Amino acid sequence: MSIRGKVKKQVLEVGNRAVEAFMADERRAMAVAEAVGRAQKGKQSLEQGQEELLRAMQFATRGDYAQVGKQLAGRKRRLRAIEKQLDARLRDAKG
Repeated sequence: MSIRGKVKKQVLEVGNRAVEAFMADERRAMAVAEAVGRAQKGKQSLEQGQEELLRAMQFATRGDYAQVGKQLAGRKRRLRAIEKQLDARLRDAKG
């Protein structure tokens, strides 16, 4: 293992021990869990607000882009299948 790998491993081990010691106190662990939960709810609320704002302004949302991406991927697969069929027919016609 390289020196960089060894140092990285040691740093991770020290970090893990520090987190374990920090979270050993049940009250502290609960406080951290509650803070993380609030942060997740806040993020979800922000994303909903962004989506509502984008829709109100008649802009595409992240979900709209995802849906269009899925449609495009399906059409690409269908196009490849048609190209294979066409190639096979052209080979048969030549042969």
